[in-house]
Amino acid sequence: MRMERPTFQDILKAKNLIKNYLPRTPLYSYPQLNQLLDAKVYVKHENFLPTCAFKTRGGINLIYNLDREQREKGVITASTGNHALSIAYASNLFGVPATIVMPEKSNPVKVKAIRALGANIVFFGRIFEESKDYAEKLVGERGGRFIHPANEPFLIAGVATYALEIFEDCPNLDFLIVPVGGGSGASGCCLVKEAVNPKAQVIAVQAEKAPAAYLSWKNKKIVIDKMETAAEGLATKMGYELTQEILQDFLSDFVLVSEEEMVQAILLYLELVRNLSEEAGSSPLAAALKIKDRLKGKKVVLVLTGSNISMERLAQILAGRSS
Repeated sequence: MRMERPTFQDILKAKNLIKNYLPRTPLYSYPQLNQLLDAKVYVKHENFLPTCAFKTRGGINLIYNLDREQREKGVITASTGNHALSIAYASNLFGVPATIVMPEKSNPVKVKAIRALGANIVFFGRIFEESKDYAEKLVGERGGRFIHPANEPFLIAGVATYALEIFEDCPNLDFLIVPVGGGSGASGCCLVKEAVNPKAQVIAVQAEKAPAAYLSWKNKKIVIDKMETAAEGLATKMGYELTQEILQDFLSDFVLVSEEEMVQAILLYLELVRNLSEEAGSSPLAAALKIKDRLKGKKVVLVLTGSNISMERLAQILAGRSS
């Protein structure tokens, strides 16, 4: 497996590919968010992509770059949802057989969307890491290309294209706040900012109830920790080598947010921006509110990475607000 970190040239190459298959997502500023944070705030709307999540970029870049034999044998991966959607979408686009291993109680909204794209779903395990281990076992039994959710240079280069768009639209930004599960998005943002605006600060966000990536970054080694968050996109139990290596070099800071803070940010997106977000997608806004004093008067980009929240979870959140 190709494991060297992607270069800026790899990201530019990915951009030239992905523009043929996906629209450029908007970067909008909203007066009410500006007032709330006392800063010039922009939202990068990755929730406007066809799968309603940023990872589609990485899936297209990786599946396109498979060799002929790999395409014929197919791919196997594991995911709580948005990574699975990206691989299913790209596999459907390029005619590649795809098997996705998902935890047994996965978000039904994501499951239905993955099935509609023609991927084969196997449910195994309670948490993502159990699904990932089983996916690797299936590769050993059946063959095919295992796609790791983070340790994949083509995935990182692909998702980094949204950071290219951000810096093209807002070249003088001060802070870029991005969620971290496996870390492909945050590491991609770090690679781009280092190439085009090293003074900008990339701040990563993870859930307090699933802090493994944060602890890995803080301790400069891979850490395994609890995974108890409702934020599917942040629900990883360990840090991953390739993304952590990049974050160690270029990430400015890491913020942990509570479940309640992410829920409040979902409600704020609904009320002030009229946009739906899942917990992972709302976490940058939650983090921005937590470090509001640091952001005062600055140009801040929040990455709204996805809006694939289940109807049941959304109903719970709205019911909690009215009670």
